Amino acid sequence: MSDDTPTRTLFATYYMTLDGVVENPSWSAPFWNDEIETFKQEETDRTDALLLGRVTYEQFAQAWPTSPDPGAEFFNPVKKYVVSTTRTEDIWENATFIGDDVRETIIDLKEDRGGDLAVHGSISLTKWLLEEGLIDELRLLVYPVVQGSGRRLFDDVSQAEFVLESSDTTSNGVLALVYRPKSERRSAESN
Repeated sequence: MSDDTPTRTLFATYYMTLDGVVENPSWSAPFWNDEIETFKQEETDRTDALLLGRVTYEQFAQAWPTSPDPGAEFFNPVKKYVVSTTRTEDIWENATFIGDDVRETIIDLKEDRGGDLAVHGSISLTKWLLEEGLIDELRLLVYPVVQGSGRRLFDDVSQAEFVLESSDTTSNGVLALVYRPKSERRSAESN
C-alpha cells in the first residue's frame, strides 16, 4: 500500500454505564434522543462494513432481520466480517467468516478502500483488537447509570492509554466520547 492510499478506520462503539458495563444495553433506551441519534448516525454514515465476533453475529442475526427499528435498514444489508473458528455458515445476509490469519486479514481489510469498519458488541473481539493495536477509535456513549454487574469492556485488558478526540454532553446527561489510542495519535501526527 502506498502512503497516499487512504486507510479505513476500525472503530468500536459502545453504550456504557458509569461503572463500565457494556453488556446488554437495554438500560440505554430511556435516554434515546436526537443528540444520541446524531452520534449514532455519524457512525452509520461513515461505515460500510461490520467486524463482529461470532456471539454478537448470532445475536444480531436473530434480532435485526425482523426488527421494526430504523437501524435495520443499515444492519441487515451491510457487509459483515465475522471472526469465528466454529461458524462458517451465513445465517444472516452478506457475511464473510474469518477463522485463520485473523490479525493479517483485519490489517488487509483496514488497507482496503472504502468506508470505515465498525465493531458493535463483540466485547471479547474488541479486547483482542485493543491488545493487538488494531483499534483506531473508541466511540463511547457513557450513561448516568450504574448497573453493578455485567461484562465490562476493560476487564482483563492490559494497560492502554488513549487521547480524547471529542466530547459532548447531551441534554439528558449522556456523555458522547471519542478516543484514539495514544500510539495511533502519535502515528497520525507524524504523517
